[in-house]
Amino acid sequence: MALLLTRNDALSANPPAGVDETLSVHGSEWLWAVTAIYIVAFLGLLCFCFASHESRRVFHYTFTVALLVGAVAYYAQASDLGWSAVKQADNAGNGLVRQVFYAKYINWSISFPAVVLALGLLSGVSWTTIICNIFIAWLWVLTYLAAAYTTTNYKWGFFAFGTFSWVILAMSTLNESRLLAARLGIGRDYVILAAWPNMLWLLYPVAFGLSDGGYVIGVTGSAIFFGVLDVLMVPVLCFAFLILGRKWDWARLNLAFSEYRGSGHGRIPLEKEPVIAQGGTNTSAA
Repeated sequence: MALLLTRNDALSANPPAGVDETLSVHGSEWLWAVTAIYIVAFLGLLCFCFASHESRRVFHYTFTVALLVGAVAYYAQASDLGWSAVKQADNAGNGLVRQVFYAKYINWSISFPAVVLALGLLSGVSWTTIICNIFIAWLWVLTYLAAAYTTTNYKWGFFAFGTFSWVILAMSTLNESRLLAARLGIGRDYVILAAWPNMLWLLYPVAFGLSDGGYVIGVTGSAIFFGVLDVLMVPVLCFAFLILGRKWDWARLNLAFSEYRGSGHGRIPLEKEPVIAQGGTNTSAA
């Protein structure tokens, strides 16, 4: 954390040599601020995790990983690391070289599936649907990454495949999952939690088209745009899950995973777990 409080010399320590369009000092300072937000959110979520019952930590664990990865990814970007020099696909033939931060795509490869997993668990859809949606989220991120590194206008083909992947996620999380959540009595809360990331996901193709896709905005503008979206996506959403989750019936949602030991018909509730008395005799808790 001391690095966040000293003078920002990231661009001097890690100069972007051989690149025409680069991150500015102000852009780096913004990325340091986003890094701090992720770290504070991560530490706050850890505190909530220890204060919550063991059987109600599934979303804590899911978003803890996403926040930690996000903190590392934004630390890399703020430090002017985690990027490659990519020649722009320019019809005018200028051929400018631009910084493309692959670190943000690594962050999305964890954060998007984490959101998909959280929504899937809450709605009660099948594991096959959850796994399918996670792979669709990975396809979205990887196709955008491929588009960012494509130096011709063929990048828009990858962009189209990625955006279509988002459409599939939207249909699954806003339609099928919403109906199942309503049957569990949390329809209103699910709509709120699902509508938020889907509204933000709608802006990611716009941000990509203006930045790593169409080069309409610079590297600093791209960092600001995606930074705002990422902060609203994971740190804000994770605490929304915790706040709304205080009134859920976790047993009805089948999310109290640690209420039982073992699996199948032989599962034993923790509160009724056999106690080994002195002398080796098994006794059952009252």
